[in-house]
Amino acid sequence: MKVYLIHAVMAAIDPVLASLREEWPEAEAYNLLDDSLEADKANLQADMSPRLLELARYARSNDAAGILFTCSAFGEAIEKTAKALDIPVLKPNEAMFYQAIEQGGRVAMLATFEPAIESMEREFHSIKNALSSEVTLKSFCVPGAREALKAGDNVRHDDLVAEMAAGLSGFDTVMLAHFSTASAARKVAKVTAARILTSPSTAVASLRQRVTMQSGF
Repeated sequence: MKVYLIHAVMAAIDPVLASLREEWPEAEAYNLLDDSLEADKANLQADMSPRLLELARYARSNDAAGILFTCSAFGEAIEKTAKALDIPVLKPNEAMFYQAIEQGGRVAMLATFEPAIESMEREFHSIKNALSSEVTLKSFCVPGAREALKAGDNVRHDDLVAEMAAGLSGFDTVMLAHFSTASAARKVAKVTAARILTSPSTAVASLRQRVTMQSGF
């Protein structure tokens, strides 16, 4: 079963491949990386839909049975792409949001890329309203973490995310917003009693389910 992973940052690749090895080892996974997407997303008025659709159509033309976007900043553009293709196309955080909302309570979301927060909150609240949930969400952007990641200092990135988590109180769930923040999960778990959710594992499980259902296997 061939699936394509479409990335805007290189740091998202290893976490999702690790989840694939654990959750769906028989999947034949291929990576498409366009790291100019994140830089261009800093322009909040930019329409990223045509570019994401072009990448997805390339994957589909190479017999992809499913596509997973790993960048959390492009929710609406991914939705448009999904409507244009005849295979499952997943947003990175949808499955994680469903899980957090179904568990209820107070949810904290730790992000490192501020331009992504607004669209992610919008997606979370859309799911919350559809489920008639009373769950609450508060988002935090971790200063310096994205810069550390871009500089190749993954240890510093993870430490900064964990430091932010250590300062939180009263939350039932902590979501690590991006695929690239999943690497901090172990350090975060050491400093908070809240349950920790990461997007790669939940997204891979959802992709597997949807592709399997559509393929009839």
